[in-house]
Amino acid sequence: MALASLTACSTFESITTSDKVDYRTQAKQTTGLDVPPDLTQLPKENRPTGPISAAQMAAQPNAQRQAIGATAGAPVALDKAGNVEFHRLGNARWLHSALPPEQLWPQVKSFWQERGFTIESEDQNVGVMETNWAENKAKLPQDFIRKALGSLLDSLYSTGERDKYRTRLERNEQGGTDIYVTHRGLVEIYTNSQRDETGWQPRPSDPELEAEMTSRLMLKLGGKEEDAKTMVANAQQPAPSFAEAPRGAAPRSLADVPDQLQINEDFDRAWRRVGQSLDRHGFTIEDRDRKQGLFFLRYADPNQAGKEEPNFFQRLFGAKSASSAVRYRVSVKSDGGKSTVQIQDDKGQQQTDELAKRILQLLMEDVR
Repeated sequence: MALASLTACSTFESITTSDKVDYRTQAKQTTGLDVPPDLTQLPKENRPTGPISAAQMAAQPNAQRQAIGATAGAPVALDKAGNVEFHRLGNARWLHSALPPEQLWPQVKSFWQERGFTIESEDQNVGVMETNWAENKAKLPQDFIRKALGSLLDSLYSTGERDKYRTRLERNEQGGTDIYVTHRGLVEIYTNSQRDETGWQPRPSDPELEAEMTSRLMLKLGGKEEDAKTMVANAQQPAPSFAEAPRGAAPRSLADVPDQLQINEDFDRAWRRVGQSLDRHGFTIEDRDRKQGLFFLRYADPNQAGKEEPNFFQRLFGAKSASSAVRYRVSVKSDGGKSTVQIQDDKGQQQTDELAKRILQLLMEDVR
């Protein structure tokens, strides 16, 4: 009788819920090596390039974060969210809503909270919010014992992976909103030959996870279920390449990186793909100006804001100290069906040094 009852329950769950993602068990987790620290001591622009000691991360205090910007508008009822459409361009996917960002912001925020995430950082002026690092329990083996005991064994299992999502809401020329969801991941690895110490290092963004969470957000905002299913199905298909360099032709050294990127796309397409690439690599986008074709990136001084560990740029480009915040621009300019991407300083002068080349090298991974 007990076996029949358990079988019936598991069958019902498989019909009514998706088995691709499950972050809502986070509240049941405990600290320890099997569950990585919050990682909030790593600045939000962080993209570490080497293993990170789990013990070191656990010892760091959590960074205090404040929401910046205007107060969110009144929540929008689900049945008033209007039609939401999804679009795909190469490896870039986004939602389009006729509603302005101010109305969608609280809905998007509650979407992530309902799925077990906490909002680690948000800036409504820029239109960006980012979740904490969380574990996707759906990736754990669903054997009979675990299904039977459920949460009793959750603390004994770990996927060895963590996920973080960034959502960007961008007002379009029609007054509506384009919504982008990007994923970043970490994987746990052994850091010594004895295999008794572990650390965390980045793993590639997962387009299927991006599509899955984007489709769920689409339904939350009133989109059509058939469109959401199509989005997930399309995520498993190879994305066409639009730029000059062939797939798999990533430069082996900075000497192979040009001073600027040439993309065989018009401005609208190039702007979307560059913006999503910056999100995937964890850059802090302080502001953007679509009319001028500019993304404004901020390099924060690690000696400020609580003595955090070296931030994204230092982890990626070396341990050089910085005395003050430095700002860079990513410029997207188009002439007909072709676009040019440059790295500029805060005064608009093109930069071709090592730092600029490394940023372009990252962008080439996504826009080539």
